[in-house]
Amino acid sequence: MEPSVGFPPIARADARILILGSLPGRRSLKMCQYYAHDRNAFWPIMAATCGVSGDYEQRCRLLVDARIALWDVLKHAERAGSLDSNIRLGEAQENDFAGFFDLHPDIRCVAFNGKKAEAMFRKRVIPDLDFEIASLVSLPSTSPAHASLSFDKKLDIWRSMLVTEQILTKQ
Repeated sequence: MEPSVGFPPIARADARILILGSLPGRRSLKMCQYYAHDRNAFWPIMAATCGVSGDYEQRCRLLVDARIALWDVLKHAERAGSLDSNIRLGEAQENDFAGFFDLHPDIRCVAFNGKKAEAMFRKRVIPDLDFEIASLVSLPSTSPAHASLSFDKKLDIWRSMLVTEQILTKQ
């Protein structure tokens, strides 16, 4: 098993949507970038839905300009490889969501990049959370390991969420 340590959030204080993954995979850890695997659909989906493009720093800046925050449920855990199914939860530690929501009080939607992130958040974070989240949204994983949906289908689902949540959060 390899120890994996997550990244700090990419967020601005006025973020309205928080997108959560589980924990960075090998390629992301090596590159020190969220969703660094060249076949991961996250950044192409953000480009198609929010106009987020350019190098990593530019993409991150455009993401926060769209009032979207990016983080992972886990701060650290052991995992063999990059598959979420290989995360060992026994010694895993969640990120400090109470502190995050204190600093980002406008978050109204938490969107999960995959079922594992959602399951961990619901089981390990929500029970101790003293912050009301208006919307929890399950999204298909952008990982290349989640090949049961085409890129176009993933894009349609993600676009629908972003359009709906951006409209709702402007109120």
